[in-house]
Amino acid sequence: MKAQEEKIIKQNTILTIFANGFLAVIKLVGGILGNSSVLITDAINSLSDIATNLVVFVSAKFSKKEQDHSHPYGHDKFDSMISIFLGVALVVTAFEVGKNAGIKLYDVIFNDFVIIVPEFYTIAIVAITLIVKEYLYRKTRIDAKKANSQALMAQAWDHRSDTLTSIGALIGILGAIFGFGFLDPIASLFICFFILRLGFKIIKTGVSQVVDASADDEQINQIKKIVLEHKNVLSIDEIKTRMFGVKYYVDLEISVDKNLSLLDAHNIAEIIHDEVEDRLSDVIHCMIHVNPGKETKDSNQVE
Repeated sequence: MKAQEEKIIKQNTILTIFANGFLAVIKLVGGILGNSSVLITDAINSLSDIATNLVVFVSAKFSKKEQDHSHPYGHDKFDSMISIFLGVALVVTAFEVGKNAGIKLYDVIFNDFVIIVPEFYTIAIVAITLIVKEYLYRKTRIDAKKANSQALMAQAWDHRSDTLTSIGALIGILGAIFGFGFLDPIASLFICFFILRLGFKIIKTGVSQVVDASADDEQINQIKKIVLEHKNVLSIDEIKTRMFGVKYYVDLEISVDKNLSLLDAHNIAEIIHDEVEDRLSDVIHCMIHVNPGKETKDSNQVE
C-alpha cells in the first residue's frame, strides 16, 4: 500500500512540474511580448511552484517509507511537515501579492501611474492557465485522498490559490485594456486575502497532525458507537485518539464483567479491535485495555 501511495504522489507531482513549467514559459513569453507585467509576475509564481513541487516529490520518498527500528510508527509525519512548508509558502506568496498590489494602487491613485495596455492575446494565456490549474486542483485532490497525503492535499489547495491569482491577472488585463487600470491592484488585494486565509488553514492542519491533536467529535462518536454495540462491554472508561498524518491512532479502555476469564476478555477486545479498524478506514491502529467492571452495563451513550 505504501508503495502504491508513493507512486500516486510521484506521478501527480511529475505532471504538476511539467504543467507549471509549461505555464511559466507561455506566461513569461506572453508577458514580455504582450506588454503585461501581471503575466510576468504570474510566470515567476509558476516557477516558484516548481520548487514546492520538487519538495513534495522528495517528501514522498520519506513519508511513505515502511516502519523501521528507529521509526516504529512509520514516517507519515514528514508529510504533515511538508504541508506546513507549503502553507508558509502560500502565506509568503500572499504577502508579496498584497505588497505589490498596494504599491501599484497607490501609484495609480496618487502618482497618476499609467498601466501599459497589454495585447489582447494575453487574455487567452490567462484562460489556458485557469483551465490547467483547475484541472490540476481537481486531480490532485483526488490523488491526495487515494495516497492519504496531506502534503498532496496542500498542493491541491496551492493550485486553487493559483487559480484565484490568475483570476486577478485576468481582471487586471481586462481593466488595463478597457481603461480601468485600478481594477488590477484591487483584484489582487482581494485575492491576497483568500490566499492568506488558505495558507494559515493548511499550516494549522499540519501543526495539529504533528503535535498529535485528537480526532474530531464525529470520529470519536463513531468509535463509541462501534464499541457499545457489543453487549459484553459494560462501559468505555477512557478513549484517546491522536492524528498521525491524515489518519489517527485509537487507545481505548473498556470494562467487561469481572467474572470473565482472561481468554474471554481478550477475545472481546480482539473483536472490537478488528471492527474499529475494518469499519473506520481512517484508523491506523486501535489499542484496547480491558478493565474488570460491574455485572450490569453502564449508560455510557454516544453523545
